[in-house]
Amino acid sequence: MAKVQLIKIAHGRSGDKGDGSNVGIIARHPDVYDFLKEKLTADLVKEHMKHICKGEVERFEMPNLGALNFVLHHSLGGGGTVSLKLDAQGKTHASQLLRLHLDVPEELLEKVEEKRKAKLS
Repeated sequence: MAKVQLIKIAHGRSGDKGDGSNVGIIARHPDVYDFLKEKLTADLVKEHMKHICKGEVERFEMPNLGALNFVLHHSLGGGGTVSLKLDAQGKTHASQLLRLHLDVPEELLEKVEEKRKAKLS
């Protein structure tokens, strides 16, 4: 196992819906998706984002995309039109979540690296 940031095995996108942000985490390799389903729980995301997310965190699985979608309720200070937050649309929330450290099996890291190298060839 290696302790790495989530960004090593996934990429992400985020945005807003009213007072909640929406964070999609996409596995960099198909085998990473099952690992993320097991390890990247709504509770773990809530703990990592507790300085931003004042409400519940919901997780939705999207196996056809190899992705997990998290809705962070009450994370935008009222939403884009009323919030005084610098990021009232939640555009940086994926970047923040991708900085989460996880213990990842070496074989998954190798698969991600092999796929990256194959794309460069």
